[in-house]
Amino acid sequence: MHVDFELNAPDDLAGTLDLLAQGGAGVAALAGGTNLIVDMRAGRHRPQRVVALSRVQALRGIDCQGTPISIGGGTTVSDLLHAPGMASAAPSLVEAANCFAGQMVRNTATVAGNIACGSPAADLVPPLLSLDASVTLARKAGERSVPLEQYFQGYKKDVRRADELITRISWPRLPARSRNAFYKLARRSGDAITITGVAVTLCVENGLCAKARIALGAVAPVVMRAKKAEALLTGARLTPAIIGAAAREAAGECSPIDDIRASAQYRRHTVEVLTRRLVSQAWEALTQKEG
Repeated sequence: MHVDFELNAPDDLAGTLDLLAQGGAGVAALAGGTNLIVDMRAGRHRPQRVVALSRVQALRGIDCQGTPISIGGGTTVSDLLHAPGMASAAPSLVEAANCFAGQMVRNTATVAGNIACGSPAADLVPPLLSLDASVTLARKAGERSVPLEQYFQGYKKDVRRADELITRISWPRLPARSRNAFYKLARRSGDAITITGVAVTLCVENGLCAKARIALGAVAPVVMRAKKAEALLTGARLTPAIIGAAAREAAGECSPIDDIRASAQYRRHTVEVLTRRLVSQAWEALTQKEG
């Protein structure tokens, strides 16, 4: 499909935000383009102006040494895999990056783009949710920080204004006695849309679960936290019975659909199985470490 639009490629963030402010609802920011270009070719998105971000160096950069951990919105999936310290700063994010599409897509797809596309199957979002990440939204008039948990408002709906850009993603440093993991279930590894994605963070203090995060992808209109399941784990000494109850609760909290990849029933089942597996593995590793 032929699409006419004005293309701008500013050199800095200030120029980018100026262009976004001028464009209104008809403007689109182009990062890696792995979603936007596909949607434009299919006629699902017809922007009047496209603002390319490839020259804006302020959107790149990874800081694994500071507190909080911080990455630029233009950070690519490949950048995550090659950044020193990222494997310990965000194990689940690196695991998601490792199974993210193919090498050429990883080289161009950005973290902010994966968030902004709003897909419930976005692979990087469950790990970031499990890490309590926040996004920085910048516009010409200023910037604001939004917890990722509050960013999504519904399927393909979020709090970002048309003139705002995700410039940075940050999250607290993981405590010493913690485990953070992600598992993507798909019909084949790598270049396949997720059937079920589960990310878990577990922190242990004095033999008890001090903090639990369970983030689920591709099983609801948005990537979600299983907060009732988290509550069952928090403050408890985790037995197989408690972990099993939390896994069943997580499966009950999601609202999957039937589609070409899997049935809703199967997705619920896999949420339970994967939640039990990841929580059990994290608890075992942490309690052995305490011992």
